[in-house]
Amino acid sequence: MSNNGSELKEGSLGLPPCQAACPIHQEVREYLRLIAIGDFDRSLEVIKRTSPLSSVCGTICAHHCEDECRRQNVDEPLSIRGLKRTAVEFGQADFAAPAVVDPNKKVAVIGSGPAGLIAAFDLISQGCPVTIFEREDYLGGAPRNFIPTYRLPDETVDRDIDNLKKIGVEFKTGMEFGTDFGLEDLRKEGFKAILIAVGLTASRGLPIPGADHGDVLLALEFLKAAKRDNFRLDGREVVVIGGGNVAMDVARSAVRCGAAKVRLVCLESDEEMPAFSWEIEEAKEEGVEFNCSWGPNAIRIENGGIAGLEVKECSCVFDDSGRFNPSYNENNVTLVPGNTVIFAIGQGSDLDAVKKTEVPCDGGRLVFDPTTMKTPLDGVFACGEIVAGPSTAVKAMANARIAAMAIFNYLEGKPFLSSMVENEQALPELASDVAENVKKIARYEIPILNPEERSNNFLPVEKGYTMAMAVWESRRCLGCAAGAQRIVEKCADCLTCLRTCPYNVPVVSEQGDLMIRDHQCQACGLCVTVCPNLAIEFRAPYIAEAEAQLEPVVNKLMASRNGAPAVLVLSCGLGAYALPEFLKSKPANVEVVKFPCISKIDTTHILKAFQLGADGVVLAGCAEGETEDCPFQKTMFWAGNRVNRVKSILKDVGIEEDRLALCSFTPDQVANFGEAAGEVLAKMKELGKR
Repeated sequence: MSNNGSELKEGSLGLPPCQAACPIHQEVREYLRLIAIGDFDRSLEVIKRTSPLSSVCGTICAHHCEDECRRQNVDEPLSIRGLKRTAVEFGQADFAAPAVVDPNKKVAVIGSGPAGLIAAFDLISQGCPVTIFEREDYLGGAPRNFIPTYRLPDETVDRDIDNLKKIGVEFKTGMEFGTDFGLEDLRKEGFKAILIAVGLTASRGLPIPGADHGDVLLALEFLKAAKRDNFRLDGREVVVIGGGNVAMDVARSAVRCGAAKVRLVCLESDEEMPAFSWEIEEAKEEGVEFNCSWGPNAIRIENGGIAGLEVKECSCVFDDSGRFNPSYNENNVTLVPGNTVIFAIGQGSDLDAVKKTEVPCDGGRLVFDPTTMKTPLDGVFACGEIVAGPSTAVKAMANARIAAMAIFNYLEGKPFLSSMVENEQALPELASDVAENVKKIARYEIPILNPEERSNNFLPVEKGYTMAMAVWESRRCLGCAAGAQRIVEKCADCLTCLRTCPYNVPVVSEQGDLMIRDHQCQACGLCVTVCPNLAIEFRAPYIAEAEAQLEPVVNKLMASRNGAPAVLVLSCGLGAYALPEFLKSKPANVEVVKFPCISKIDTTHILKAFQLGADGVVLAGCAEGETEDCPFQKTMFWAGNRVNRVKSILKDVGIEEDRLALCSFTPDQVANFGEAAGEVLAKMKELGKR
C-alpha cells in the first residue's frame, strides 16, 4: 500500500484530485458524471457555475485536471478538456441570474483576456456593474489575438463573450488605458474600483548578431499577423527559436503560411521541452524539423539576406540548483539554414501606456502587493500574468478570481488577504491494491484531422467527440469521493461489504476494526445495496435522485396506459442507455427510471415500483461480453440475486414472477429497445393489469 498508511483512514475525504488540480476548482467529477448519463444540459450548467469561459477552456485549456486524474494509476487519465467541449457543443444552459446591480459598486476592468473576463463574471454575479476596456478591436485578449484559429476559432471566443454580454457585462474596444483614458476619467464616470488585467503582450528577442535584420520576427507579432492579416511565408525557409507552446504555435502557423521548410531550435533536449507533448507530436506530423539541445549564437547574414541561424551545443539548461542557467559547448557550432527567423522565447509586459497614468511601475513590472491584490493606489487592483508571470490561461483566471474577491470586499468595506482563500486538499493517490482491481478501459482520443488535411489551412485540427464517444469516455471516471460512507452507529461489523466489494476498499485494521477506505471507493454501489443493516450510504446524491423519480414516473405511467399493462423499466443510465436512441425506441406503455448503473438498483426500488401500481418491472443492464467500457464489475450477477429475491417475495404475496424480468442488452439492442425487449414485454402484456 501507498500514501504513508493514509489508505487505512476512514471518513477523511478531500476534493477529487481533478477538481483540486483545476486552478478554478471546477466540479469536474460532476460534469463528467452528467455527460456519462447523457445530460449535457446539466453538465454545461455545472461548468457555467464557476467559469464564463466554457467554450474557450473546452478548446484550449492546459487541463491541469488531467495531470492529477487518478485513472492514470490504472491506465490513462480522462480526456477532461475534450469532454468539457462536448458539454458546450451538445448542451444548453445559461449563467445563473446575477445579483441585483448596485450602481455604487461600478468596476472597470482593463483587458479582456481570460483574467479580465472571469473577474468581470465574478463581480457582476455579485451585483457589481462591470465595464471591460480593451485596446484591441477584438475581444478576448491573448487567446483571441495570438492563438491560431486551427486551435481556437474566433466563434469559440465569441460564444463566451456573448454570454457575458447577456448577463450585463459592458465592453468597450479600441480604448487603451493610459492613452485614451486614465484613472481620473474612470473615477469621474463613477467607477469605484479598477482592475488592471492587461496580460503579457510583448514578445522577447535576443541581442545576438543579426537580430535586427528585417526578416527576423517576434512570435506574437507574427501570430497576430498570420491570424488577422493573412501574412504569408510562401517559399521561405523558417527557423523558429524556442521550445514552448508558443514556439509550437509559431512553427505550425509558419507551415500553414506557406513556408517551404520550418526548423525549430531549442535549448532543451527532447525530454526537457516545455511544450505539451501533443503539440510537439502534431508539429512533427506537419513536417516541422526539431533541433534540440542547441542555443542561438548569431543570425548569419550573407549578401544582405539571412543565410541561417548559427547555433552552439547546449550541454545543460539548468544549473545544479535547478535554475535556468544554460551552459554550452562553444567548440560545437553549426548552422541551421533558413532565410526567416522567428523568436518564440517568451513574453513580457508592455506597460508603456500604463506608465502614462499614475499607476506605479518598477521597470517592466507593476508595483503590486499579492497579499491584497492591490497596487499602491487606492481602489486600483491588478491580476493575471501581468503580476503573476507567464502561466496558462486557467491559472491567470484563478489569480483573477482572487482579485475579484479582493475588489468585492473592498467595495463592501471589508478587509481581505489572499491567504484567506481556502485551498482544499485533494484525495490521496489510488492505493495499489485498489488500482489493480479497477478495470482497464482504453481512453477515447479526440479525433483530429490528419496532417495532409490540416497543414495548408487554419481549419480547426480537433474534430471533437461525437455524443456517443463523449458518453463512453466520461464513464471511465472513477467517481472519486462520490461513493460509500459507513454509518458507524448502524454497522454490525458483519463484513458483508468486505466480501462484496470487487476493489478491496473495505479492510480490517490490525486492531480488528472494519474500515471502509471511502477515499479509495470506486462508487459502484454494490455495498450500499447488500448491507443488511443499511449502514452504508452514498456520498453523492446519484442513487437518491433516481429513487426520487420512481413515484412521479409510475404515476405518469398509470395515468397514460390506456388499458394496457403499465411496465416500468429500471435501467442502467450509462453507455448506450445514456444516448437518446434508447428512450426514443421504448413502447408507449413503458416508462423508464435510469440508475447510475444497474448495480445501484436495490430490492427496495423494485418493490416500490410494484407498490406504486406498476404491472410489470424490467431491469435492463448490459450484456456480458459487451461491457468492456463499463467501469463496474459483477453488475448483472448482483442484479440477478436481487431479482430472484424479489421474485420470491412476489410469489409469497400472489403476484406472478413473470411480472419481473432481468434483461441484458448489447449497445445495438439498447438503441432498439422496444424490439430487443419485445418478448419480455409481450409476456407482461399477456399477464395484463394486476
